[in-house]
Amino acid sequence: MMRAEESAPEAAARRDSGAWSLTGVITRLRRVLRSSVRQEFPWEALPMAQVEVLQRLAEEPGIGVSGLASRQRLAVNTVSNLVQQMVVSGLVERLTRPGDRRSVTLNLTERGAEVLAAWQDANDRRLGEALRRLPDSSQQAIEDALPALAALAALLEADDQDPDGGGLTSRDPAP
Repeated sequence: MMRAEESAPEAAARRDSGAWSLTGVITRLRRVLRSSVRQEFPWEALPMAQVEVLQRLAEEPGIGVSGLASRQRLAVNTVSNLVQQMVVSGLVERLTRPGDRRSVTLNLTERGAEVLAAWQDANDRRLGEALRRLPDSSQQAIEDALPALAALAALLEADDQDPDGGGLTSRDPAP
């Protein structure tokens, strides 16, 4: 809602500062979670790019390299190199797709699933400890915000998939 004394550009700047604040908070949360989990998982042992691939493969077992690249928003050759490192490390298995010897499917190995579970447990512990130290009202506010944040993430992902970038917003009229 625009305040009586502010112009449209000022109102837009105020709204945008809210988006910038959200971006800043998300960035800080990711950075502090990564750095605190490093005590259990040094970067050399499990870089964040590999964690993200493990997470995606847990969600979508059997995905191919190009599908993984698309979902991770990375170049196919980058993902191919990353997968090769993870195959060598025993975290991922690459299998030839039946009926198409040029195509592969990717799956977590048992070791990959264990490493991912340990990484997620470390994150859950760190975040859980911090959440418990917040006042109940802040804990509830964060819990209440999760569906809206999930919807925001889904909207942004959908916008990324729209080559024209012209997805509807809740403020746009339906065609």
